[in-house]
Amino acid sequence: MTTTPLERHREVNADAGTLAAIRGRIEAAGVEYVYYQGVTITGRVIGKVVPARHLARNAERGVQLHRTAAADLQTTRDGRLLGGGVEAAEFTMLPDLDTFAVLPWDTKVARFFCRMYEPGHFGGGAGGAAYAGDVRGNLIRVHQEFTARTGLELRSGCEPEMTWTGPGLEARFRPGSSPAYHVEHLERYRPVYQKVISYAQALGLDMIEGDYEDPGQLELNWLFDHANRTADRLVSYRQICRQVGRELGVTPSFMPKPATGMMGNGCHHNVSLWTTGPQQANVLEEPGRTDLHLSPAGRHALGGILAHAAGGMLVFGSTVNSYKRYWDAGQFAPSQINWGMDNKTCTVRLPAVGRLEFKLPDAMVNPYLSHAVLLKSIEDGLAAGTDPGEPQAGSSYDGTSKFARLPLTLGEALSAFQDDPVVRSALGAELSDLLIDFKTDEWARFCGTVTDWEFQTYSAALP
Repeated sequence: MTTTPLERHREVNADAGTLAAIRGRIEAAGVEYVYYQGVTITGRVIGKVVPARHLARNAERGVQLHRTAAADLQTTRDGRLLGGGVEAAEFTMLPDLDTFAVLPWDTKVARFFCRMYEPGHFGGGAGGAAYAGDVRGNLIRVHQEFTARTGLELRSGCEPEMTWTGPGLEARFRPGSSPAYHVEHLERYRPVYQKVISYAQALGLDMIEGDYEDPGQLELNWLFDHANRTADRLVSYRQICRQVGRELGVTPSFMPKPATGMMGNGCHHNVSLWTTGPQQANVLEEPGRTDLHLSPAGRHALGGILAHAAGGMLVFGSTVNSYKRYWDAGQFAPSQINWGMDNKTCTVRLPAVGRLEFKLPDAMVNPYLSHAVLLKSIEDGLAAGTDPGEPQAGSSYDGTSKFARLPLTLGEALSAFQDDPVVRSALGAELSDLLIDFKTDEWARFCGTVTDWEFQTYSAALP
């Protein structure tokens, strides 16, 4: 008898040994409540809180949310509720039991990451199927299929830059200089970084290093891992920062461009490709070579990333504000699609043997979508043998590129996304259409809004 993805997930969750181990952790920590949480198309965390004593029930049955929750219950300018409307069926959200973690700031509370499924009673043979609007479930499927076809897995590490504001966090530095890397500014942020790192380590992030980069901007990094785990950890990191802000009375923000003239908040993705099995190896490098180089497979993977970078900008730069980051030449954000050897002005930088630093994603990126797009782009590059061309010599801000022009507005990114079938295949038809609907409305709302700049420029311009 054929079983559905929902039924197979329930069978895994019914394992008595796994449930007993989680119960033991619940009892040892004194957990009373559990968040069953998923992630929306924009990266927002949604879910329900359930008393911990119902673990077995929720492991099997999950929790139910209205279908439009996957699109933040966003209503368009013309009154349409995205994702199916008010009459849409609910989806079932089932926990991945290996993601159980106790929240370090309140050990009475724990959480699971979940995957979303069509309800079992859904008609037309779709009951129990994976819900196509589930960004986390989509990445898991895309990565599994990529590995099955190529024998490779994507490993990544993110560099989440963000801005903190509040009492005592004001930057002080000599005009014409920068506070970047200044330990005195790290000292001012000591309560912030200590709490963030402590909570992150308790939730399984192997924190490695961090620095102060621009007025109010802090970057704290953790060790790279399988891309699926990195995506989960980035979402956890954002939740940690929001909690630390509440505790310290300060405000964390992942806004890509907080103010004119300030450095943007990026979220560079550092990626590598590894063979699976007992003899794991990074195929971006060649055995025995220590100079800065890319293997033939590495060059083709890079070529795929660059060839589909423009089409993926709706994901990598997902907001109206994202594109302000690419307009300020000289502030280390890319301005064209290219690559370079340890060149910080490029879209992709080769900073070390075996690692590609992809600099287009910003701090509000949905990591499940960005990694899915990277996987499809890399696979296309490997299959087509895409040539990335020669590395950029000197500043990219004065150079040219063999690849498509970088979209510089959300509107341009929408067009590029719709014109790139490889990028759309990373999300599938339903999720692609939902993203287009959501971002088309966002762009329309912005285009119909009078900004402060417009008022200041035009309100008294004539006669």
